[in-house]
Amino acid sequence: MSSASLPVRTRFAPSPTGFLHLGGARTALFAWAFARRHEGQFILRIEDTDVERSTPEAIQAILDGMAWLELDYDEGPYHQMQRMDRYREVLAQMLAQGHAYHCYMSVQELDALRAEQVADGEKPRYDGRWRPENLKQGQRPPPGIAPVIRFKNPLSGSVAWDDQVKGRIEIANAELDDLIIARSDETPTYNFCVVVDDLDMKITHVIRGDDHVNNTPRQINMIRALGAEPPVYGHLPTVLGSDGTKLSKRHGAVSVMHYADEGFLPEAMVNFLARLGWAHGDDEIFTREQLVSWFDIAHVNPAPARFDADKLLWVNHEHIKRLTDEALAERLRPFLERAGLEISRGPPLASVAALVRDRVATLAEMRDEVHYFYEPPQNASQIPEKFAKVMTDGVRAALPDLLEEFERIDWTREAIGAAIKSVAARKGLKPPQIMMAVRPLVTGVPQSPPIDAVLALLGRETVRARIKSGLALS
Repeated sequence: MSSASLPVRTRFAPSPTGFLHLGGARTALFAWAFARRHEGQFILRIEDTDVERSTPEAIQAILDGMAWLELDYDEGPYHQMQRMDRYREVLAQMLAQGHAYHCYMSVQELDALRAEQVADGEKPRYDGRWRPENLKQGQRPPPGIAPVIRFKNPLSGSVAWDDQVKGRIEIANAELDDLIIARSDETPTYNFCVVVDDLDMKITHVIRGDDHVNNTPRQINMIRALGAEPPVYGHLPTVLGSDGTKLSKRHGAVSVMHYADEGFLPEAMVNFLARLGWAHGDDEIFTREQLVSWFDIAHVNPAPARFDADKLLWVNHEHIKRLTDEALAERLRPFLERAGLEISRGPPLASVAALVRDRVATLAEMRDEVHYFYEPPQNASQIPEKFAKVMTDGVRAALPDLLEEFERIDWTREAIGAAIKSVAARKGLKPPQIMMAVRPLVTGVPQSPPIDAVLALLGRETVRARIKSGLALS
């Protein structure tokens, strides 16, 4: 049976040599969405054979990123380093069946061969001198050379596949040399391990970055040598920076957990990542459930996608606006707690979130916007000079009257606004003049939501105490 007719099984197989970045997260998302769309299974595999560069911290970073994005997996995480016995078993099988052979070519010989080929204008490649059919009569392994194991690639014909993103791809076998599948210390190499893993784990669809396109024909040939049919492949285009260059830290190529720390919502990040090269009509904002119901790998654009930081902020804000006040408050709570703010000392968090939700794009911005609800502002003597200019003699003289009004009115936004207008009228001022002075005294910031709404939430006693304190110290 072909892979396309089997129950869908996809995998995400990162190398734990760094954090889970945006490109890797998008690959994981598309493989996950494809499996969920077809009611299949999604497998997580950690390709940790690069012992020198793989770290436990990087593995944990991958797991944390997957958990934050809620990309749940049905099996795993499998670790390649725990499968070495299985790889050696398959290596022995390939040697016994004549699909692989020992190569005793030294590093110096290989370097000299490549230099000669480059000088002749040829593509540098292994020349197959240790293939069994190329051995000379009586040729024996040289002493002191630990052999590598090479896959015996077909010499003629071509290898082709219908890529689900890029279309038909065909490569002549003459372009492929005999790949090393085990090093001289007997450790298996990446391409070989991938083949064994994909077969053992019954992977039907391989969705991965297009930096793997050159690996695919070699892997297909090995799979067929092992008597199996290759999975269906879909190679995703690269994610570029907004300027069309390779994505870097200045564009946003940082850990997805950086975005969690900056107050982006996981559902917004999923939405944004999905739109990097895939679309469903004109839909820009959608849920995880809608993505699953709509996802079709054939709708992935083969052209490189571009990361747009402004678009990410917009998408995040749209998802913030979709949350209920209570749900938004629960998302905001840990940001305030990590900042050392005691939420119990201020107004209900849901009411605060409702007041500022249209003003900010991230939860971190919201934390910075609402801190004055839960801690006193700077005292008046430390208010920046741009605040001091609004504290004219006329305004200063009006504030004691305002304090009296605030003592006796009903504490509602409407009554607060009316009190400010009344005092302003009596003192020959405009209401904004009083508001612009009250705001820094009460909040310590130059801008806020409508000040009458802020005062209503802060409460009568807090407002009066902050105004009195500010006046006394100024």
